[in-house]
Amino acid sequence: MNKNSTMLMVDGVALTKIMKNEFVTKQFFQAAQGAKSVCVCRCSPTQKAFVAKSVKNINKKRIACVGDGGNDVAMIQEADVGLGIVGKEGMQAALASDFSILEFSHLKDLILWHGRLSYQRTAKLSQFIIHRGMIISFIQAIFMMIFFLVTIPIFNGFLILGYATIYTQMPVFSLVFDEDVDRATALAFPILYQTLQAGRSLNFKTFLIWVWKSIYQASIIMFLAIILFNDSFVTIVSITYTTLIAIEFLNVLQELTHIRKINIIAIILSSFIYAGSVYIFNNLF
Repeated sequence: MNKNSTMLMVDGVALTKIMKNEFVTKQFFQAAQGAKSVCVCRCSPTQKAFVAKSVKNINKKRIACVGDGGNDVAMIQEADVGLGIVGKEGMQAALASDFSILEFSHLKDLILWHGRLSYQRTAKLSQFIIHRGMIISFIQAIFMMIFFLVTIPIFNGFLILGYATIYTQMPVFSLVFDEDVDRATALAFPILYQTLQAGRSLNFKTFLIWVWKSIYQASIIMFLAIILFNDSFVTIVSITYTTLIAIEFLNVLQELTHIRKINIIAIILSSFIYAGSVYIFNNLF
């Protein structure tokens, strides 16, 4: 089929006949992929849910279903993302959905702006959290290899807890305020959404990149601490831990598209908290 000119329309009676045969059902939904649009009219709530379920199972796609009435509830609940519109037919669809909107036109903002930002921010935060765990693990492994496989943790439990929460939490979570483009640009150029559909921000390739970053940065931290400081075994905890915190701040700045005031404030405040901790709890370092 020519995707640019073909539209497929089917009513509830025809869909009932299609549903009776599993082979015909599979052929129908595979053929529907080639159409520019598919319109299913005069169908029951059960048939709407069947269409949503079949698209997921046969075409292996994640789907969003939009409805404004009680007869759309089954379809909305079957979808990966259910969108309910508050309308004249009542609140049933809105209450059963994952997201509720007042008008159909608000879908544009929900998908192209809020959805796009949510995906990008989730991708950044999840990879940062994975990186924070891996870099400490690699530092510990390198430490053991350098010092003859000694079974001593380089960082005690308080330092690991502080790194994961107090000292790096604010800079890392300030990433949620990052915006690569403004709202007007995102709405004016819907083609920007295609990069999200390709999954380029969060996939196996980006995971391997962050694994490599963790290995590389952990190696630099440990080996430079040994090379540059003579009595490094005595002060290796404070040297490597301070460098670890600083590198995390630099990672945050590197990932930002636009550096905002809140990012700078988060880093400065975390730095003061860390300096105060070193002064007050000197024995832990």
